[in-house]
Amino acid sequence: MTAGFDTYGFPTGYFIVRSVASNRLLDVTGDSIEDGTELALWPEKDTSIVETRRSPDANNQVFFIDTSGALCSRSSGHAIDVEGDCLVLRHRRPISLPFPNYAHPLPKFSYSATTGEISVHFASDPAHRAPSAVPSDAWTKKTYILASVPLRDLGEDEVLEEERGEEAEVDDSPEWGRSVRVLGIVNKSKEEREIVEKARNRRRWQITPLRQTNARTG
Repeated sequence: MTAGFDTYGFPTGYFIVRSVASNRLLDVTGDSIEDGTELALWPEKDTSIVETRRSPDANNQVFFIDTSGALCSRSSGHAIDVEGDCLVLRHRRPISLPFPNYAHPLPKFSYSATTGEISVHFASDPAHRAPSAVPSDAWTKKTYILASVPLRDLGEDEVLEEERGEEAEVDDSPEWGRSVRVLGIVNKSKEEREIVEKARNRRRWQITPLRQTNARTG
């Protein structure tokens, strides 16, 4: 908490988000600024964490929490939203009825340094159901967290969470990129007792703040 603003466990200022399992950074694909651009995991483009030494070309791997509490991309300034189970850039939209729909409250992201997990908190059903759909509060009973998705040489046909075992956690593809997904878990404490350690690591993240100057030595 700083000056009345909540950063939800993230540091103030700019930071990078690293997947523990894949050692890749959260990345706005193609350094795009378009609405709906998907985020993925990509090898680190700049290893320096000192602002003055970093290349602006790496800003699509840098994020911040704005004054509204939204997670935002440094390169575009746009907030991060969830579409389906993917993270995407979201331009601000005018309110339209029936609300919420195409226009909706942005989710809040929170980070736990203890567990290493990034949680997603929704103010309304993330499915944005049509007004004619049967109302459901099932979404309120889920815990939403971010997870990286391993990629095997064989392809991506074994990535369903309920089918995972040690073999399905193999991440040996030469491809540079990896996907990141939002998992909606009904009984998280029970589910975590049943998953393997590699699957647990896919839900862990390291947040590193950028510095204005070099660290002091001596």
